[in-house]
Amino acid sequence: MPVRRRDFLKQLSALSLTGTQFGLGGSALSAMAADSSGYKALVCVFLFGGLDNHDFLIPYDQEDYRQFERQRQTLLRIQGQTRARESLLPLTPSNARPGDKVWALPPEMPNLKTLFDAGDASLVANVGPLIEPVTRQSFLDQSVRLPPRLFSHNDQQATWQASAPEGAQFGWGGLFADAVLSESASANALAFSTISSVGGGPFLTGRRAFPYLVSGGRAADIFLLSDLDEEQADFRSLLERHLRGDNFSGSHLIRRDMQNAFRNALETNSAYNVAQAGAPGVTTEFPASELGGQLKGVADAIAIKDRLGVSRQIFFVGMGGFDTHDNQANSLPRLLSGIDGALGAFNAAMREIGMHQNVTLFTASDFGRTLAVNGDGTDHGWGGHHIVTGGAVTGGELFGTPTPPVLDHDLDAGGGRIIPAYSVEQFAAPLGSWFGLNNGELNNALPSLGNFDQAALNVFAS
Repeated sequence: MPVRRRDFLKQLSALSLTGTQFGLGGSALSAMAADSSGYKALVCVFLFGGLDNHDFLIPYDQEDYRQFERQRQTLLRIQGQTRARESLLPLTPSNARPGDKVWALPPEMPNLKTLFDAGDASLVANVGPLIEPVTRQSFLDQSVRLPPRLFSHNDQQATWQASAPEGAQFGWGGLFADAVLSESASANALAFSTISSVGGGPFLTGRRAFPYLVSGGRAADIFLLSDLDEEQADFRSLLERHLRGDNFSGSHLIRRDMQNAFRNALETNSAYNVAQAGAPGVTTEFPASELGGQLKGVADAIAIKDRLGVSRQIFFVGMGGFDTHDNQANSLPRLLSGIDGALGAFNAAMREIGMHQNVTLFTASDFGRTLAVNGDGTDHGWGGHHIVTGGAVTGGELFGTPTPPVLDHDLDAGGGRIIPAYSVEQFAAPLGSWFGLNNGELNNALPSLGNFDQAALNVFAS
């Protein structure tokens, strides 16, 4: 196979430059005093495009369901029996009070219903990016600070992940990892503390932590190297030696940092794959889907945590397709079923390897979507509803109050766009506290946290 210089340079960009940040790792930041005893992991499942919260948590009381039908009649007509009230999966939260409205999951999510009823999952309503608390009136009056570029995909993805719009440098997942990485952390602990199976996004980037990329449950590779066959073994060996810098003796700082980056990446990739190759892996069957495959890779990585030498890990996985401006009635049920199957398998896998109490999974998304429909789809919203699962979670509870299925209520920013009742910082804070961060570290990672009630979302048993 001929190798052209252009192809080589293009494919080289796929290499996992793990933990190097071109010389900015190591002593770039003094570690803080987080509690990193035992093992704990956070898993963020990002739903790219904006999950329609109104079709995820559906009114079940008879009158509220009729109002929902009136608002969404064009979509419900296409969805047919799958959104009939008798097909829904009603929830009975353990924290429900007399007179509370009843809400239901769509029929595509029986595994989540089972996890919720068993106390292994909870739901959090009306979460989204905020700088300070917002009401409908303050939003309309423009008398309150708002996150920049609301309703924009790229900017709200970044704001969810890093408290700032597109271009943000550090994500709160990476800053959480920074807090638990000691100055004496081994190279493996530094490399494998933050693992991503979806490229891009600032979520796992800290001042020391940097996302380690995996693909199909294995370390990312240089495409050019992986394409070389046995007849080109000599060239592969020569190329690997060149990338490691075996013969490099120059003093140019940028060249040196580049060479160190490639060498570290190759060595780290090898260590990851060797650790996995010698392990049996989980036997739980995962769905043959994009998200199922990614969560299978997370489960396998957690199963070899001791081989990797880590006591804290944060994972970032995701699936797309949620920008349902059209054809929502046909596409969204399939997506919801995909989430459901993957979450059910992941929960079973954590029980299989004895990590059910040690791993917490949560969902995130660009934004929710409008209650109003545009024909056969919905448009960009703001706040949305999210899932938190794991043995440490106070399960079977609905945190917060979903908004009524009508327009122009007190948390309607227009068209049924929910103004978040909880900020992303409030959602993230209990995750970070469980992970081992103290209040100072939480405020460092979540810059607007001080503007909100930090105890409002206690999704973990005290």
